[in-house]
Amino acid sequence: MFKRLKQSKLYGDALWALFGQASSALALLLGTRLLTELVSPAIYGQVALLNGFVALGVAVFSYPFICAGMRIAPECQTAEELSGLHAAVARLTSQAIAMAIALLVLGGFAFGHFADSSSLLFGLAAGLLAITVQRELGIQLAIGERKHRLASLWQTSDSVLRPALAIALVWWLGGNPEWVLLGYILASLLSNLVWIMLKRRNAVRTPATANRSFRREVWIYALPLIPMELIFWINGLGDRYVIGYLLTAADVGLYAATYLIVNEAFNRSAMVLLRTFQPAYFQAFSAQTLQKAFSILWLWISSVAVLGALGLVLLILGKDWVACLVLAKSYHAAVDLMPAIALGCSLQALGTALAQPLLARKRTKTLLKGRLCGAVTAAITIPLLISQYGLPGAAWANPAYFGIEALVLAILAKPWKVDHSLFPGNIQKPTPEPRAAEVLE
Repeated sequence: MFKRLKQSKLYGDALWALFGQASSALALLLGTRLLTELVSPAIYGQVALLNGFVALGVAVFSYPFICAGMRIAPECQTAEELSGLHAAVARLTSQAIAMAIALLVLGGFAFGHFADSSSLLFGLAAGLLAITVQRELGIQLAIGERKHRLASLWQTSDSVLRPALAIALVWWLGGNPEWVLLGYILASLLSNLVWIMLKRRNAVRTPATANRSFRREVWIYALPLIPMELIFWINGLGDRYVIGYLLTAADVGLYAATYLIVNEAFNRSAMVLLRTFQPAYFQAFSAQTLQKAFSILWLWISSVAVLGALGLVLLILGKDWVACLVLAKSYHAAVDLMPAIALGCSLQALGTALAQPLLARKRTKTLLKGRLCGAVTAAITIPLLISQYGLPGAAWANPAYFGIEALVLAILAKPWKVDHSLFPGNIQKPTPEPRAAEVLE
């Protein structure tokens, strides 16, 4: 069985995904450790808030189209069709991001006028948004084609360069948020140039096909994901803006640094599983091999649950050691927040895996309902718990809204059910349960 596992494509995908996530996480953790030594929690909090705006732009204005491209890619029959799909995704993403950058710059000017603050930070955030979207478009479409080596190396180089250049600029020019953001921009610009040139040199040039209306197809799939990504952003990053409003920028810095450390460990492991299983799951589903798709999905869900539980136990036992290792001493006041944040991250990853049947069936409107339940819960619990309990309240709000979201998504997606009626013209006959090696191939 292990011999066949090593020969399967899914095994290679998993190794490259693991390499990319592990190396990126190590680079980010080391960079965070050094950066927190050089800047105060208040400065780190400013950077975190601006990075939140960048993440909002990436999530709402690019990820819906990228997700559509990843889902439709397995259905492309020729290289010409795949080229046409990529062109449609790139055009829609570019148009949406241009709008996002304009809104961010205008918002920065308005904020600078009324708050008597510099608008330069928002200009740098807009530049970081543009370069980050270019990176995500290249990486995610490569994953959709199961080119995991390219995606992992691209992600790793960016993750190494970003903290390295930010730390270098802060060391030479001072601990200001402007130098941190500029370092991120220069790092991603350099990384993107290298990997885009290599990708184009190795690519087989094919004309974009006009036989299929990819623009309309991408729009139909992506449109419900736009508000859903906004909801996802609110659930994942909205709490730090409530902290900034109700508490202080220094509290934002403490919470953001702690959340980053915990989320990196749990989110990276979940991303390894997602990048390994999702393309294979979509391919099996598109090929109408529903029993194989069902087996892949439950192997994925089981892996997420086991890793989440194991990580939570290890963090509870070693949170003080983790804080000493990856955070400067001035940030250790938030160490007790780690277990609650970890539980929330585990439930978030589990909910994502449970919801995959909705994406496979292209039922993004139904998926939006599940995310909306999580957002409503977050909108209630975050300000209530922060106002009552401060930073610990923000941490314990995570498992509350991610837990409810995961439960609702499971009820809507019904991942325990194999629905043969999805393909009435090609209903599969019952087949014996596949062996583990066959599932992973």
